[in-house]
Amino acid sequence: MNEFNALERALRGPTRECGDAPPDLVQAAAAASLLDVAYATLDSPVGTLLLATTPIGLVRIAYLDGDDQDAVLQDLAVRVSPRVLAAPRALDEPRRELDEYFAGRRSTFETALDWQLTGGFGRRVLQATAQIPYGSVSTYKDVAAHAGSPRGSRAAGNALGANPLPIVVPCHRVIYSGGGLGGYTGGVGRKRVLLGVETGQGSLSVK
Repeated sequence: MNEFNALERALRGPTRECGDAPPDLVQAAAAASLLDVAYATLDSPVGTLLLATTPIGLVRIAYLDGDDQDAVLQDLAVRVSPRVLAAPRALDEPRRELDEYFAGRRSTFETALDWQLTGGFGRRVLQATAQIPYGSVSTYKDVAAHAGSPRGSRAAGNALGANPLPIVVPCHRVIYSGGGLGGYTGGVGRKRVLLGVETGQGSLSVK
């Protein structure tokens, strides 16, 4: 019981260190059902990404600009669970898939997703966005229509701006009806890079 209580205290708040937690601690946390959120970072062509997963699936991808890792972890602690631990091995699959995506060797993601940070119309928008094919784009209007609100372009834009799973849920594939890129939670520069990865800087087809 003392070991269990010590482990629970260790996991009560999000881990702040960037390195991996000791494997025995990760295994003990998982065995005691105390590892609710595992996270790791990944260097990519669009900057450092923080990935977080739950037992259900990938729950968060965040662009780390500056020193905002603590803010992301605190948000996960509040919105998902305070039991957050650095455990890169738990993120091996999504990190591998993202590496393959940026290298041009993957066009679809197979890792399981946890949608708990979304809800209502916003979730429907993101799930419609997840269906946009690699190398193609859609419009805010069409995504809103597929989510059940043909006149909800502005609300769709807000939902896309709050996307907790960018890249894997490809909000970068949504543009204005007139062809403008529109906004992006990670900045328009990142949106251009992601579209470039998928199109080889070629023309885009709107679907």
